[in-house]
Amino acid sequence: MKKRDFLKIAGLSGIGVTSSVEILVAGSHREPLVKVRKQEFNMSGYAAPKIDNVRIGYIGLGNRGAGAIKRMVHIENVQIKGVADILPEKANSAKQQLEQSGHRPDVYSGSADAWKKLCDRDDIDLIYICTPWDLHAPMAIYAMEQGKHVAVEIPAALTVDECWKLVEISEKTKKHCMMLENCCYDFFELLTLNMARQGFFGEIVHAEGAYIHDIFDSLFQKDKRFELWRLKENLRNGNLYPTHGLGPVAQVLDINRGDKMDYLVSMSSNDFMLQARAKELAEKDPYFKQYTDKSFRGNMNTTTIRTSKGRTIMLQHDVSSPRPYSRLHTISGTKGAAQKYPLSEDGSQGRISQGHEWLKASEFKELEAKYQPEIVKRVGELAKKVGGHGGMDFLMDWRLIDCLRNGLPLDQDVYDAASWSVIAPLSEWSVAHRSNSIDIPDFTNGAWKKNRQVDITLKGGGNTGVKS
Repeated sequence: MKKRDFLKIAGLSGIGVTSSVEILVAGSHREPLVKVRKQEFNMSGYAAPKIDNVRIGYIGLGNRGAGAIKRMVHIENVQIKGVADILPEKANSAKQQLEQSGHRPDVYSGSADAWKKLCDRDDIDLIYICTPWDLHAPMAIYAMEQGKHVAVEIPAALTVDECWKLVEISEKTKKHCMMLENCCYDFFELLTLNMARQGFFGEIVHAEGAYIHDIFDSLFQKDKRFELWRLKENLRNGNLYPTHGLGPVAQVLDINRGDKMDYLVSMSSNDFMLQARAKELAEKDPYFKQYTDKSFRGNMNTTTIRTSKGRTIMLQHDVSSPRPYSRLHTISGTKGAAQKYPLSEDGSQGRISQGHEWLKASEFKELEAKYQPEIVKRVGELAKKVGGHGGMDFLMDWRLIDCLRNGLPLDQDVYDAASWSVIAPLSEWSVAHRSNSIDIPDFTNGAWKKNRQVDITLKGGGNTGVKS
């Protein structure tokens, strides 16, 4: 492999690498991408000082950001101090909406760097980032450098180098960097995590996750995507959005906390739809002519991962084919199994088995009651009322604030943000090299062997108030 090709695929070309990392370009495709120096500080299990009232600044007020501020006003002991968006109408609309709930945020807009002024303030504890993907890591890094905890939408980074920088800055500043992987807080995912912790599935052997979601038409709608940023991301060929499927099963497998992802292989189909649609649109709208000769990602990408303990994970990504939504969420162990999709006709989620057949609905209900996680008992019903993908978004926000207020370790740390996000650039490399395997960096630098499991008991917390 030529060095220039390696740097291009890994997303390292033109990016200055810090002195603490050494890029290895070698003849073997199994050679590690990065060798890291001794861990500066272990952020796994780190409990930052308590914050009685969490002061928040939001960056990005499009689809995800607008929904995020609507949810946050239902949680007590928070103050939304500022909102930032490159589009003034978005920022001003958010300000007006928040003022109805008693918040008085300042507005930052009108330039590409206006958000930095929000991060520079000394009266903000948490920066909440909901911008296009390529801005996630730069904004998170800057915010941590200014002494702020960070909650950043998925994926947290797009390149290997960005993943390492997030880790380094979080360790250096001792500021949390949580990726907002909401699917970890969906009800069936929380249930199966608790069941796994109680040994219901036995030893976990295999897990599956996916993001199969037909958003094909919206990729080309200029009024829905700022500068069609999501379409531009699809010029990369790999598993571009792995964390919805990976995050929940990674927690079941205790990734970075007892096991780690070792290496992956990835394969993509051809693109059967994206370029064809671009050519069709270009006949009426000259704007799309720039995409008619571009190579888009394949419709379906399948990535397989092997962990250090010999378990396997299968991830899929398809956002263009006309098929029902699915994140798979399949857990297979030595004593039982779970599978979420396809959803039942009555809309109920999930199936459990301890043999050749799925348990009956009545049996499932008994297990659901027995293994219901504490967070669902506390705020599950309110979460369903507030909403956000059925309530999981609210559970995520509530848990984030509860941890910050009570000085608890976060459910997702910077190592999760990096290792879950890095699957995208590594899958690109594998696809470009005839599905050869490639090592997954150990962002914990060996600490995964002693890091503790995510605490799902709410011990020491769970007392953050909510508004109905």
